[in-house]
Amino acid sequence: MTMANRMSGRTLRMQNRAFAGTGGVSCANRKRGFVPGFMDSETGCMYASCTADGSPSPIHRLDGLPASLVIQRTVAGRVCAVKGSVVAGFIHGGRFYTREQLAEASGP
Repeated sequence: MTMANRMSGRTLRMQNRAFAGTGGVSCANRKRGFVPGFMDSETGCMYASCTADGSPSPIHRLDGLPASLVIQRTVAGRVCAVKGSVVAGFIHGGRFYTREQLAEASGP
């Protein structure tokens, strides 16, 4: 499986660096009511970011995603990669917003 066909913790860290200082990161959106989340672009299903035990997470975490999206786990069972159709973004009012959309909306 190529990097383009998966999302990993490394992918999320790279996105955080790329969107630093914009509305494309969790800390910039929390006070506006946006919840870090994911959308499977194949199905349109949205998932709020959660820890492995199902608790809401203030940042993007792969651990709480459903098993149907997981393609790789560590020896300890933690999620380390999910399908490439999974997009990180934010959920607000029942809608999904990409990092790009919120970065653009927040301006330079």
